Parts: sequence; C-alpha cells; structure tokens
Amino acid sequence: MARSPSEDEAAAIAAAIERFRAETAPAPGGEGESISPWQRAALVEGVSAKGTVEDSEGGTRWPS
Repeated sequence: MARSPSEDEAAAIAAAIERFRAETAPAPGGEGESISPWQRAALVEGVSAKGTVEDSEGGTRWPS
C-alpha cells in the first residue's frame, strides 16, 4: 500500500525539482540585438586598423 509523503518530504521533493529546473534551464537571452562573433571580430579589426605604422628607421608614419 502506497503512502502519501509527509509535508517535509513534499517540500524536499518540490525543492529538488526547482533546483533541477534552475540548473538545467537555458541561459537567459540578452535584451536587444546581440552582435554575432563575426561582426564583433570585424569591429575589433576596424578599431585596430585606425593605428599608425612607423617604418623601421623611426621615420615615416602611415595609417595601417
């Protein structure tokens, strides 16, 4: 004959289920549009391309 769980057992079961759901839930999505890895790389390259290059003799500089 099956018996019903006590209040403490029921609370422990509910807590275990909630913990499982929290640990296995997908990561929350960010607000707004996210930048793709390709777009992020392009932006980083574009920013680093704004630097200047100096020749080996320390003279002429030009944008890279």
